Amino acid sequence: MITNRHRGLVRIHGSAVILCVAVFFWAYAAFIMAYVPVVKLSREVNLLPYFLCVVIGMLAATGRIRAVEPRLTRLGGVDAAGLATTQVALMALAVFSMMFATQDHRISRLFLGSFLALSWLGLAWLHATLPAWLAKILFGQGERVPTLFIGRARSLPVLQDWLAQRSHLGVLPAGFVSLDALAEAPRNSAAPFAGYVAELPRVLEEKGIGQVILMELPENPATARLILDQCQARGCRLLIHHQVDEVLGHPVVSVDEGGRHFFTLHEEPLEEPLNRAVKRAFDLVVALPVVVLFFPLLIPVVWVVQRIQSPGPLFHVRPRSGEKRVEFFMLKFRSMYVSPPDEKAEVRQAQTGDQRIYPFGRFLRRHSLDEFPQFWNVLTGEMSIVGPRPVMPLLDEEFERQVRAYRSKHWVKPGITGLAQSEGFRGEITTPEQLQERIRLDLYYIAHWSIGLDVVITLKTLRQVFFPPSSAY
Repeated sequence: MITNRHRGLVRIHGSAVILCVAVFFWAYAAFIMAYVPVVKLSREVNLLPYFLCVVIGMLAATGRIRAVEPRLTRLGGVDAAGLATTQVALMALAVFSMMFATQDHRISRLFLGSFLALSWLGLAWLHATLPAWLAKILFGQGERVPTLFIGRARSLPVLQDWLAQRSHLGVLPAGFVSLDALAEAPRNSAAPFAGYVAELPRVLEEKGIGQVILMELPENPATARLILDQCQARGCRLLIHHQVDEVLGHPVVSVDEGGRHFFTLHEEPLEEPLNRAVKRAFDLVVALPVVVLFFPLLIPVVWVVQRIQSPGPLFHVRPRSGEKRVEFFMLKFRSMYVSPPDEKAEVRQAQTGDQRIYPFGRFLRRHSLDEFPQFWNVLTGEMSIVGPRPVMPLLDEEFERQVRAYRSKHWVKPGITGLAQSEGFRGEITTPEQLQERIRLDLYYIAHWSIGLDVVITLKTLRQVFFPPSSAY
């Protein structure tokens, strides 16, 4: 019940938000045409293609909504604004791609820009207020389900936290039944103490229980069978909390395979062939124009300045570990002075004021221009636009010793940029905490991939090309 209620709430919220934006598009266009002549929006302009682009942009952002789904009714202002930013960015990408592709000079840029700006304000407000309002309407007083919790006293803190997150779905805590003998009844509990498991038939009857949540499996199979039989006999829903993640010390994901139930450590959306095809199409759409249009302009400039400041090869070509730990040769514009081969010196990460970097190389590195040859690696299929950043093989081995889950980053292709880099984690890794955070973000990306997330990371990285963070050198 709880899962379906929450899933329904998320879907209704997503549909309502798309509907609001769609209605606002036409209402705002009509208002501009009728009352704001300074914005030159003619009735002869065909707005339908732009409307469809707006809807497509909103649909593309559904992955971002899924990422915040567990706390949708408790979004703070920052999270609501971030979600709105993602949606408006994807709408803008679709709308302006349409405008440039069709060379439409009749559409008002001021109309489109003001529509997107006002949409951002409206979306941020809707995400912050609408889910809680919908939950109150859908699962208010008349839809609340008396819920009985069964477990040990040690389960009570977990129960307290869980109820704080799910009370909006109509969960009415009617009582707590203990699986073990208690010295005294617990006080100040989120659910009042109702008795022991042997008294379950009485408790179910007296309190009119509609749902039972088993906080942990009883050690005695007969007790577990009693709970199941009583729930079925009284028509109560039964929800069983598993403790696999607590035992393993790592969150797990439930999956169903051929009628068998399993737990795994991570979701892997990129194991779905269609998702891989969509990601590959995005890689080609971004990389091909860069290689065809930008490279012919950038390569001569880098070559000439290198001849002046640091003669030597144009490219820095070194092996890296790719998907499934298969090595490939990654391209970069050379940004350091030429020196005799030295494996230990090569492994040493670049630092602020590193004397190995020639002056123009410092500019290339700060603005990430030295990474541009990797668009060729993307075209050849060895890399992706977005993914965990590859490092030198020796550093790979060192990082594997420091971070237990490090090898999991090799489940997908490495990227020119990644979630960690878009969040400002660039440059030298100086502490174990920095490494842990980068790997955490890499694994989050692998488990929560969506094409919308790729677009957002790409746009954030593009901004850093022009406005580099302090960690870039």
